[in-house]
Amino acid sequence: MAAFDKTHAADYDNRFAALRPLVDALHLLISAELADLPAGARVLCVGAGTGADLLALAARFPGWRFTAVDPSGPMLEVCRRKAEESGVADRCEFHTGYLDSLPPGEPFDAATSILVSQFMLDPQQRTGFFSAIAARLRPGARLATADLAAEESAAGEQLLAHWMQAMRWAGMNEEQLAGLRDAYNNAVAVLPPTGVAGLIEAGGFDSPCQFFQAGMIHGWLAARR
Repeated sequence: MAAFDKTHAADYDNRFAALRPLVDALHLLISAELADLPAGARVLCVGAGTGADLLALAARFPGWRFTAVDPSGPMLEVCRRKAEESGVADRCEFHTGYLDSLPPGEPFDAATSILVSQFMLDPQQRTGFFSAIAARLRPGARLATADLAAEESAAGEQLLAHWMQAMRWAGMNEEQLAGLRDAYNNAVAVLPPTGVAGLIEAGGFDSPCQFFQAGMIHGWLAARR
């Protein structure tokens, strides 16, 4: 949690601003995939961070309500402030903590989890994370999730090299790039895409479909079994 303190939260949205179009494309496809939800749908945003996915959906679907969950208080405070500035805070609930501390309630119609499960190095913990999301959804409800992924092969190494070039273009210096490589080796579980899909399925979802890729960011859509 030290990595997501107040200083990090304040600068989080600026760090990768040059790569914002990649995330905008992901949000566009998530919106398209979930557009058939009821007008008053309830959406669970797990690891909501500063609220990028929540705000993108709230702007497109004015009747939806959102529950934002994140263990970092500073990150969630930024999310709350941005929701207030965007005029959607009255449709949002903010929970500082994890899913197991979220008060029980009616099942959600959909969930999002963007660049979250990759920080769980233990596959069982990662599967448990998806199971905890599934437990909060009604049967058939969809999860839109995305994480960094790459094949364990020469092709994966090439993808990583291209991704690092994108980070360099986004403004990272060589010291920061070295830190990023170290994080990918020690603090982020960068698995093959099929491996991530398998963990999602083991967590209680049917046939995860990879519907998005931009660089190392891969996105899956899956229905709660």
